[in-house]
Amino acid sequence: MILIGERINGLFRDVAEAIQAKNPEPIQRLAVTQTEAGATYLDINTGPAVADPAAVMPWLVKTVEEVVDTPLCIDAAKLPAIEAGLKAVTKSRPIINSTIAEREQLEKYLTMARDYGAYLIALTMNRRGVSRDAADRLAMAMEIVVTADELGFSVSDLFIDPLVLPVNVGQEHAVEVLETIRQIKTLADPPPRTVVGLSNVSQGCPHRLLLNRTFASMAMASGLDAAIADVFDTQLVETVAAGRVLLNKEIYSDAFLQSVKKMSPK
Repeated sequence: MILIGERINGLFRDVAEAIQAKNPEPIQRLAVTQTEAGATYLDINTGPAVADPAAVMPWLVKTVEEVVDTPLCIDAAKLPAIEAGLKAVTKSRPIINSTIAEREQLEKYLTMARDYGAYLIALTMNRRGVSRDAADRLAMAMEIVVTADELGFSVSDLFIDPLVLPVNVGQEHAVEVLETIRQIKTLADPPPRTVVGLSNVSQGCPHRLLLNRTFASMAMASGLDAAIADVFDTQLVETVAAGRVLLNKEIYSDAFLQSVKKMSPK
């Protein structure tokens, strides 16, 4: 499973303060330490405290690329901010995070991803919100796959996010997400990839790390390909490495705990 480090996000106070002050040191420290901890990608998001994300995103990309070669997941709510980030990328192929399944928006994001040679995360939700069951999630995933194919975007470059919600407010969603992950693999050949925002499952709950690790194991067994996650949780990273061996995704060696740092979408 691909681990996308979640920590360079303006929702975190230290990151928001660093972005507002244009102070690169905290950002670069997080880029280096997440990479060392096992992140294959780094999610970067200016967060809500920035008035003009499109103006700030290039600085954030440059700041991270100065210290690591780790590919980036460009994360923003507005298309101009994502495009500004894509234009600033000079190293590895990025991921765009993310679009909903509404046709008009989806086409714009797919076209941008195709034109910039990026992967794309697409959410199984529309303007009506998040569905409660796997069937509706799968129907939206199918719409995403069909639209991607029509626009000449490789389905294997899609990451579909079935949207796990916090277990304390939507306990039934976790099971439906696992079923959606399993069924997404039947939509095309080769199939789209799957991704979740792992920390969402435990938002507002006690024992967050335990919930995250357990759900990660269950999702991997269901076929999950990637997670936006807290790579500073060493036991989570080790759980992912062990899961890859047990699912026959990685050749066993006594040093299998090092394998998590070698994962990529290729």
